[in-house]
This record gives sequence, C-alpha cells and structure tokens, in this order.
Amino acid sequence: MSRKHPIIAVTGSSGAGTTTVKHAFEQLFLRLNIAPVIVEGDSYHRFDRRQMREKIRLANEEGRNFSHFSIEANLLDELEKLFRHYGANGTGKRRFYVHSEEEGARFGGIKPGHFTDWIDVPSGTDLLFYEGLHGAVVTDTLDLPKYTDLTVGVVPIVNLEWMQKIHRDTAERGYKPEDVTKTILRRMYDYVHVIAPQFSQTDINFQRVATVDTSNPFIARDIPTPDESFVVIRFKDPGKFNVDFPLLLAMLHNSFMSRYNTIVVPGGKMGLAIEIIFRPILEQMMDRRQSA
Repeated sequence: MSRKHPIIAVTGSSGAGTTTVKHAFEQLFLRLNIAPVIVEGDSYHRFDRRQMREKIRLANEEGRNFSHFSIEANLLDELEKLFRHYGANGTGKRRFYVHSEEEGARFGGIKPGHFTDWIDVPSGTDLLFYEGLHGAVVTDTLDLPKYTDLTVGVVPIVNLEWMQKIHRDTAERGYKPEDVTKTILRRMYDYVHVIAPQFSQTDINFQRVATVDTSNPFIARDIPTPDESFVVIRFKDPGKFNVDFPLLLAMLHNSFMSRYNTIVVPGGKMGLAIEIIFRPILEQMMDRRQSA
C-alpha cells in the first residue's frame, strides 16, 4: 500500500463485467481531475494467441488443466513487480496486448493476438488502475493485495456470468456458442482454484443477481437487463473506508441492508452506487497523496 502512489485493482472472471466498472472509474477520474495509469490484465498473459492455442492443445492431450486463468499462463511475478515499484516510486514497466486490427494500428501495425514491447509507465501519474483476471491473487510466492490500496471484485452469480461471456464472445469476437461453452468448461478447474479465491481478498465485491430465470444460461437469448437484477455490494471491512451505510440507503432508492457489511441495490442503480461509494475513497486517496 502506498500513500503517495496508490494502486486500485479491479478483478473478475472473463465476462464478469470488469470493463463496465473500469469505464465508471474512468468517468470518476475525469470528474476528479485524477491522472491514472491504466493497466489491462491481458497484457500480463505469458503467451501470445498462437502460442496459447498450442499450450492448450498439448494440455488437453496430456489430460492437464490449462487456461488463461492459470497462474502459469500469466506473468504474475511481473505484475507484482509493477505494483511494488509503482507503490514505491510511481514507476514500472508495462506492455499492451493487441485484441484487434484497430488496436494494432495504434501500435504501429502489430497483429492481433500479439504484445507490444515493454515500456515505462508514464511519469507524473496520480495512481495505478489495474483491470483484469488476477488483481488479488495470493499464492505461496505471490501476494498482489499486499501492494494495493483498494481491490474490487466483480462477481455476477455464475449462471449470469456465463450468459454475459457467451453473448460477448459470440457478438463481439465471432465465436460460436458451443466453442464458448467448451472454454467455460475447460477453465472450470482454474476458476475454482485461482479466480474465486480472490474474492475473499477483495475490499469490496459487486455481485449482480438476476431476478429472472437464468437456470440454463447456454440457451438464453438475451442477458437480463439491469432492471431485472439486484447488485449485492459486500464490504470486507467497512471501517477501512468509513462506509456511511445510512447515506447509501438514503441515496440509493429501494436499497436495503442484508448483513452488517452488505447492501443490496437495484441493478439500475449500480452506476450511481459506484460513484457514491468510490468518489469519497478517491478523494481521500488524493488528500493522503498530497499530504505525503
């Protein structure tokens, strides 16, 4: 943790909705005049697209579990190094993973599925913001939450998470539904052993719960709308950020407390909840940074 160079990590599975939360934070950064360095978790994959396909093929032949969720499929030691260096002096190395031709054009024509070279993070930034699969990983040799000032988990109930992934990967990435289903099944071991344990480490979790039938996510034609869901927001330690629950209940119409550290809000109020919860936290971070 660092008063002068704070780090925020938003973590969640593929299709969970971390990108939506990232965009909400970007709007807050603009309104509060905060200059972040944004790091995407995909850029810390160990293998490019072609190499990863080959690694998965070999693992399948050998009866092993291997996926982008796997610890060994990612450079998490490099990510921890970035967190450590940035927290100490606001520096570090990062790179980018190119998803599309449009992205590749911005990096001098790099082909999709490949990485850019490693470069220094920009100087003079106010905080580091990470969004990806592994922002709160703890193992025998890694401890990423040790270096973060705020960790946020984005965790829809699993059926809803699968629905969101299937719809995203078929609509935006051109995959067939049956191929996405195979990916979900192949990743299940690593989901249980790598992804899920992180949500016991995160400071605040956002879990969207549908109020319509999602019992068979593999044939669903559409994703439940925000108004067809609730968001369960759990604070690991409400005292850490001086959470004002009476204020949240007053500001978020039709919200209620389900446990001493958990508030439930209508799905359509998630964006407002993010702003009300994180704006004072960011302001406190910047005040501490100035005083440091």
